[in-house]
Amino acid sequence: MFSVLPLLSGLLLVSASLTPSLIPRDWIMQGVLAGVSMTAGYLATQFLMAIWRTLEIPVLPKRWATIAHAVLAVPVLALLVRCVMLTDNWQNDIRARMQMPPLEASNTAKMLLLTAAIFLVLFLLGRAIQALFDLLRKRLARHIPVTSANVLGLLLAALIVVLLTRDGVVRWAFGVADSSYAAAQHLTDTETPAPTDNWRSGGPESLIDWDLMGQPGRDFILGGPRADVIEAFSGRPALEPLRIYVGLAQDSDPTVRARVALDEMIRTHAFERKVLVMASPTGTGWMDPASYDALEYMHNGNVATVAVQYSYLQSPLALIFETESGLDQTTALMRLVYDHWRSLPPNARPRLYLHGISLGAWSSMYAFNPFEMLNDPVSGAFWVGPPFPSTLWRQTNDARDPGTPYILPVVDGGEVIRYASQYAPPDRMGTAWGRVRILFLQHASDPIVFYDPASLWRAPEWMAEPEAADVSPNLSFTPIVTQLQLAVDMLVSTSTPPGFGHMYAAKEYIDGWISVSAPEGWTAEDTERLKAKCGKGGLIGCDNG
Repeated sequence: MFSVLPLLSGLLLVSASLTPSLIPRDWIMQGVLAGVSMTAGYLATQFLMAIWRTLEIPVLPKRWATIAHAVLAVPVLALLVRCVMLTDNWQNDIRARMQMPPLEASNTAKMLLLTAAIFLVLFLLGRAIQALFDLLRKRLARHIPVTSANVLGLLLAALIVVLLTRDGVVRWAFGVADSSYAAAQHLTDTETPAPTDNWRSGGPESLIDWDLMGQPGRDFILGGPRADVIEAFSGRPALEPLRIYVGLAQDSDPTVRARVALDEMIRTHAFERKVLVMASPTGTGWMDPASYDALEYMHNGNVATVAVQYSYLQSPLALIFETESGLDQTTALMRLVYDHWRSLPPNARPRLYLHGISLGAWSSMYAFNPFEMLNDPVSGAFWVGPPFPSTLWRQTNDARDPGTPYILPVVDGGEVIRYASQYAPPDRMGTAWGRVRILFLQHASDPIVFYDPASLWRAPEWMAEPEAADVSPNLSFTPIVTQLQLAVDMLVSTSTPPGFGHMYAAKEYIDGWISVSAPEGWTAEDTERLKAKCGKGGLIGCDNG
């Protein structure tokens, strides 16, 4: 049933899949990864063998082929055994670097059984596709030449598979995911009552419908520090921070949602604050309180933040299925807010900052057009965990100073653009900022940032550099497998503690916002007090009690 050489190739890729990547894997994810890797190796070798036979290149006699297979099996199986024995150590090494507890027990047997099951299911699916191709080419061969029948049969089989996958399985899965995430928004949920303050979004006089805001928006509006808490921290009179959020269900048109946001900003006098942040949420609409809470403490509550939701999906799914949604929404908001801001007298308008996390960083970058802002630029931007397709991020990386690393570049000495990580604060070089301050915060262990589509056949550029403290020194490149490893890493990128992977810690936001927004009268002692107040004891955000 199975061909020996393709099976050995599959086992070789299973061995490679057990090596560490950016994010630690449990036995379930490792079993899925190994099963897919084995299938990929099997199919790739089958394909090469088919080409070999088509070109009528001589092959070994059956007896010699059997001997060759037996000889090849020895090192392949030896390598597999070695990698299976080391896999727990490799995973625990990454977990230790990310301050995670070691694996409590080895589930090697379960992982290998899952690997075999995944491979068998995918193998049978492949045989079904092969049977479809054979049926089509044989039917066609009754009417056209055999060569033409083979080519046409292959094309038809591929078309049927693509249509069934794209318009059938994928569309169904997307519909289920979208419905489940929409349900998780708790639209029209009466358990979270609307605010009674007129100045709050969703309040009695608000232009935004509370029932259509969704849970992430409601959490954002009701969360954060109140003025009295900020006053207790700073020792000075504080303002109530102003938060404006428009839910996806408010209207189906992104331009209409953006107009509602702008009208709400005008109604609540957002443009009269000292600091104005135009934020783009993550895929689900989530706004990380660790970032916004910290900023409001720094500026004594004199902050207005506006955001508009564009999706219900988790960022990796929204990145694939709703690529344009975030880009269109943030662009619409940017045009309206920036034009209104620019129309105000320069000495009577707030400092304007762009901010986004994950998919929100991508859409925020997309809406940022420096050519339109040459005469009247924003004050800065703070982009966290920028996804790999972000054009501006990639262009900036390509413009890095010679000799600076890919994972933490230096661009023109850091006057306008800087990069930071959990180990490298933004002001580490002591360089003075220019007129505009743009900061990228990223972890070397974040696969959302450092996934590389070309890793299917070549090593990503960052793999040639010395590894960061949160990256395993045992990480290595294997064609096909590295691509699959990074894809799995993206799926589990938020399974790490804050400060690693795609989870960014409060102290990193604090360092970032201090550098970008330069709070007046802020001291190093204030920084330490705020870090002690935020992100401790498992809190998401700051202790606002």
